[in-house]
Amino acid sequence: MNLIVGATGMVGMEVCRLLAASGKPVRALVRSSSDPVKVERLKALGAEVVQGDLRDRASLQAACRGVSAVISTASAMPFAYTPGENTPQSADQQGCLTLVDVARENGVRQFVYVSFPPMNDSFPLQDAKRAVEARLRNSGLTYTILRATYFTEVWLSPATGFDYPNFKATVYGTGDNAISWISFLDVAQFAVASLDSVAARNATVELGGPEGISPHDVIKIFEQASGKAFEVTHVPVEALDGQLTASTDQMQRSFVALMLGYASATSIDMTAALATFPLKLRTVEAYARSVMA
Repeated sequence: MNLIVGATGMVGMEVCRLLAASGKPVRALVRSSSDPVKVERLKALGAEVVQGDLRDRASLQAACRGVSAVISTASAMPFAYTPGENTPQSADQQGCLTLVDVARENGVRQFVYVSFPPMNDSFPLQDAKRAVEARLRNSGLTYTILRATYFTEVWLSPATGFDYPNFKATVYGTGDNAISWISFLDVAQFAVASLDSVAARNATVELGGPEGISPHDVIKIFEQASGKAFEVTHVPVEALDGQLTASTDQMQRSFVALMLGYASATSIDMTAALATFPLKLRTVEAYARSVMA
């Protein structure tokens, strides 16, 4: 049995779909507050849906019984965030640390964890990811840590200032640095492929898209796809530094730090990863054509 934690999220839902399509058993952990429509989608896939919460150890104990592999894509950010209740510290850090411990106690053999590459600043979400990675490496479990860079469908969307329906784009930093945007659909592919890959055992894999593309070049791609010029707004690093210093809310601080990471990101060489996982990666061009159609 494969337990998917974060099953109603973008990556988690796609992981469940891919596993079900390949005939592998799926147990999907959902919260009591999960979107009922998404829960029904999981059931329609044939997943065994169990209710639980990363902050509830007893529910994790029940969810892990009889499980051979855990894939965790769960995060309080951005849509499940509740100040003082469901936060990067309580869910992404303490909750996921508990999940690793409970998995080991229940004889789970394998753990696939979706993380992101290290960034310069300390912030709640990064602190959580690094703590869980360290716990996994010392757990005795066979682990795969997938450090995925900026999701195409999130960071090139209105949710983060890339307002392509209105032909506007907010760029963090100069916009000249190449970023290896990756589709969440491809992250799900890597997670599922990790279950059967010998090379992925006890490995940390840096994940990006097929090539590094600067935000300015991304805008050109969207302009070509739409036939319209975009209005571009730049947020300088100095302004982001000020926001980070002033931020006290865990989500706000983490989000600003991720913007700073965007401003200094570099492209990821995927040669080694694609040798381990021979997958065809989705391009920014294809994404632009699909959303601007």
